[in-house]
Amino acid sequence: MDLKKIFIKNASPVKTGGQAVLEGVMMKSEDRVSLAVRLPDDTMHIKTQATGKRGRWTRMPVIRGVIVFVDSLVQGTKTLMDSADILERYEGEGQLEEDRFSLWLKKIFGEKGAWNVMLYTSVILALAFTIGVFVIGPTAAVSWAHRFTDSDILLNLIEGIFRILLFVLYIVLISKMEDIKKVFQYHGAEHKSIHCMENGEELTVGNCRKYCTIHPRCGTSFLMFVMVTALILFSFLGWPDLLWRILSRLLLIPVIAGISFELLRWAGRSESWVVKILSIPGLYLQKLTTREPEDDQMEVAIAALKAATSDIPEFGEGMCDKEGRIIKDLPEKENENRQEEDTI
Repeated sequence: MDLKKIFIKNASPVKTGGQAVLEGVMMKSEDRVSLAVRLPDDTMHIKTQATGKRGRWTRMPVIRGVIVFVDSLVQGTKTLMDSADILERYEGEGQLEEDRFSLWLKKIFGEKGAWNVMLYTSVILALAFTIGVFVIGPTAAVSWAHRFTDSDILLNLIEGIFRILLFVLYIVLISKMEDIKKVFQYHGAEHKSIHCMENGEELTVGNCRKYCTIHPRCGTSFLMFVMVTALILFSFLGWPDLLWRILSRLLLIPVIAGISFELLRWAGRSESWVVKILSIPGLYLQKLTTREPEDDQMEVAIAALKAATSDIPEFGEGMCDKEGRIIKDLPEKENENRQEEDTI
């Protein structure tokens, strides 16, 4: 791994990040979020919205990490749902029969309410799965180790290593899925385009192509910081009985998220050898979650990034060109419905 291609000297970090989704990329800047999706007919669909303002207290160190963590979870789930919805609308005639459960939700809560119920239910389920598998699971699974050692430090070390190995195994397994492989290619395209912007070059496929698919401010690195930070903090709590171990780990999740976010910010703007050493586990994990993208995937990432960082915001939804500009709006009635759904 060539760290010089990742921690690029004189590159100017931008306050823009992204996420790979189904057949597309989401990009988020300080004042707007954009989603670009490649459609089956090889055109692109784009959706750009303004983001809400946050109070000063949400920018306080550590606290801002917790806010970003929750926001990323909600925004990420919403974006995945949006990308799936866009692709469904353009399949065949774009008229898919809704299941009974969706129709029941709309009857009870209305169009907007049903969308919110599905969104936050998905977030809760994702959070429950993550906590159950990667927080509660490891500490319960290694309880047997107490029979062989009384060292609290060693027991927490075994738990932490098991948690990391479990997470890596999960990434390896899902990376075998064809749809996930494409998502990882879009993830690589997202990183290449941001590298290109941070180095002051014009956002073209050729310019982006020469940059690395790995980026020091990636969410994958954040997750690895979370794993390592958890290992260190949990070691200070000793090795109480299982119930207290679970409660202590759940209570420390916000603290771990806040500290990990500060480490990620530091890694994104520093070239010191300390940062590089701390970042290496996350960078190697990114080698599993990113792939070299195709040119058409690079075009999608570039369109999303341009739409999110344009000096003149163009909010709306419809077909777009390679510059991320909407060239064909959705039908007026459909666009009004989508805007109502997006008001959360």
